[in-house]
Amino acid sequence: MTQNDNPADPFKKALAEATKVMADDPELSVSYSVDPPGASNEQIRLPQVSRRMTRDEVLLARGTADALALRHKFHDAATSNKYAPQGQMARDIFEAMETARCEAVGARAMPGTAGNIDAKIADEAMRRGYGDMRTASEAPLAVAAGYLVRHLATGRDLPTDAANVMNLWRDFIEGQCADLGNLEDALQDQATFAKFARQMIDDLGYGDQLGDDPDGEDEDSEDDGGADEQEEDQPDSTGQDDQDENDDVEANPEQSQEEQQDAQSASVTLDDMADVEMGDEAELPDGEAPLEPPAPQPISEADPDYTVYTTEWDEEVRAEDLAEAPELERLRAYLDQQLEPLKGAVSRLANKLQRRLQAQQNRSWEFDLEEGTLDAGRLARIVANPTTPLSFKVEKDTEFRDTCVTLLLDNSGSMRGRPISIAAICADVLARTLERCSVKVEILGFTTRAWKGGLSREEWLGEGRPQGPGRLNDLRHIIYKGADSPWRRARPNLGLMMKEGLLKENIDGEALEWAHRRMTARPEARKILMVISDGAPVDDSTLSVNPANYLEKHLRDVIAMVEKKKQVELLAIGIGHDVTRYYDRAVTITDVEQLAGAMTEQLAALFDSDPRARAKIMGLKKAS
Repeated sequence: MTQNDNPADPFKKALAEATKVMADDPELSVSYSVDPPGASNEQIRLPQVSRRMTRDEVLLARGTADALALRHKFHDAATSNKYAPQGQMARDIFEAMETARCEAVGARAMPGTAGNIDAKIADEAMRRGYGDMRTASEAPLAVAAGYLVRHLATGRDLPTDAANVMNLWRDFIEGQCADLGNLEDALQDQATFAKFARQMIDDLGYGDQLGDDPDGEDEDSEDDGGADEQEEDQPDSTGQDDQDENDDVEANPEQSQEEQQDAQSASVTLDDMADVEMGDEAELPDGEAPLEPPAPQPISEADPDYTVYTTEWDEEVRAEDLAEAPELERLRAYLDQQLEPLKGAVSRLANKLQRRLQAQQNRSWEFDLEEGTLDAGRLARIVANPTTPLSFKVEKDTEFRDTCVTLLLDNSGSMRGRPISIAAICADVLARTLERCSVKVEILGFTTRAWKGGLSREEWLGEGRPQGPGRLNDLRHIIYKGADSPWRRARPNLGLMMKEGLLKENIDGEALEWAHRRMTARPEARKILMVISDGAPVDDSTLSVNPANYLEKHLRDVIAMVEKKKQVELLAIGIGHDVTRYYDRAVTITDVEQLAGAMTEQLAALFDSDPRARAKIMGLKKAS
């Protein structure tokens, strides 16, 4: 093996070939990416496998490959579109049940796939925090319905965290759905199962989201088809009249020209009459043409081609407006319990940063003055030459260069659990530290208002699903602390990140552009924007109807714009994920304990204006 060979390549190649065989499609394209796994048309995207080939990576790749291959083999898109409900919740349940059906049918034909898919489900349930949910209101009903169908169809126990979600809803689902006993008969045929799923959705109380009965629509279309055939049998009298008129024109061209002139005169006369009826409001000043409407402004300054289906449901909201004050205090108390071991780190971090931020007022001296403080350093000249007059010095203020720092926190569902706690702790420690250094701090968060599209997707579905909708979800940008707000007032707001149901999807590019606009409007001389995130932007609703790299490309474009303008210094902290593939200046932490040791050096290096000093610290970090 040469030095450049990747030891994971043979495994990846074998898995790709096995996926094609399982999907029964030799032309299928299989790729590996750090982007979220998924399938589109004739391509399957699997999670990346590193050179180390850890056991978890291999199991996740195999489980994802099996799940996507079975859906490719047993799922027909036309049948699914025919029976798919209109409403969002009903559609989520329908899709979850169809995915479970494909995996269950595949597990019966190829039993080895069941264990692999269990690994994928376990990873998904752990990342989404399903094991920490205690009430049905916290757990997604659609996911629970899919898990229950898979459990009943295969007879296999689910991974612990996934089983927790299923059990929270199981009694309700089984109590409402009388037809669950017919599941066995419906599994093999997708159309039969789709009808079974629609009945189950109706039993669960979402019948109003099903839309029209697709089988009833077929009968209506057949009746319409018969009427169309009868109309086709009748002669087209209009077409014959048009042909006769054309023949007359060719026979007498002079008469045709006269008739055209008469028609033009009549048209002018009708237009004049319309102007008279409209009154003076229809008149325009002489010599002035009507003003053309201004061209619409692009959604993104970084990428004019980036589009958004609708911004009507987006919101920019203060943290205190998303929870009552007592709830914020309770959530803040929970966060304080995790901050207890880090009290000493705050003062050490303050000392490191204070020397680098240049936000303090520096002082210098004016020498060789006739009055002021005696300059002891120049007394030697007097000893050497007694005729030399005494030298005095005066301390003078230099130009004050103030600084503003914005912390932009990823509030996505993948941050649930330990990562979001780390992010909140980072924000807490940095905000208190920077305020000690007389640096103004702004803390922002970004997520979406709903899973899988929200009201934006509902509007898109209602308008017939136009192609290329662009971003298809409702943004939620949260202001935890304004730059001019003191820390003591904003302190409880960080507890909001512990609130159940807050963390959803993440659209990093628009959030970064939003934070950049806020910063450029600030009066401070130096502006630092620090992003705390766990990886790539993900929004299932947007990525399902746009190119797979749609959100990632926009993020890269925004980063390039920020760095090109040089109005703001851009930094990043990766929570458990390497974000250096997006940001040039970045560090990665995996646990809060790092804040007390090496993390102090790494954060301080980010603010170091000397690139050689920064490179030295970063080199030590990589070596460790």
